[in-house]
Amino acid sequence: MYKYILLSLCLIISSQLSWAQSSESKYDLSTIDGTIEALYASISGEKGVERDWETFRTLFADNAQLIPAGLSPEGTLRYRHMSPEDYIQNSGPWLVENGFIEEEIHRQTDRFDPIAHVFSTYTSQNTAGGEIIARGINSIQLFNDGTRWWVVNIYWAGEREGHPIPPEYDAH
Repeated sequence: MYKYILLSLCLIISSQLSWAQSSESKYDLSTIDGTIEALYASISGEKGVERDWETFRTLFADNAQLIPAGLSPEGTLRYRHMSPEDYIQNSGPWLVENGFIEEEIHRQTDRFDPIAHVFSTYTSQNTAGGEIIARGINSIQLFNDGTRWWVVNIYWAGEREGHPIPPEYDAH
């Protein structure tokens, strides 16, 4: 009996500590807009500028996945799964070395109760206002715990030859 009470207290304290950390964000994570803004801002920056990985980490629910889809070197379609930490380790150095600024240009949001799906069309540049190096769509699944929004998954694909972004998801 005491084990269960102790375990319950540990879980409550742990969730309160997690909330305290996430509530210190400079973004309003109680809104979808603030959460999406924080996501794009945390990975974007000029060459040589370290990314805001602290904010990035606070956006994701436990066991969240980042799932890029695209062509393999052999030309077949594929996808892979990464944790937020995998993304930081695999992409972080490249983002700083090359500069990477991702901007949302269109959004479609569907929501029911605590879940939301955001289809977020983006452009990517190496410098602010620079040449667009990529375009694509992020499919972002979110969960609201009654206090704030958490990113559960980001599943994305870049635009490629013969597969442009459909007009309904492009900037208007």
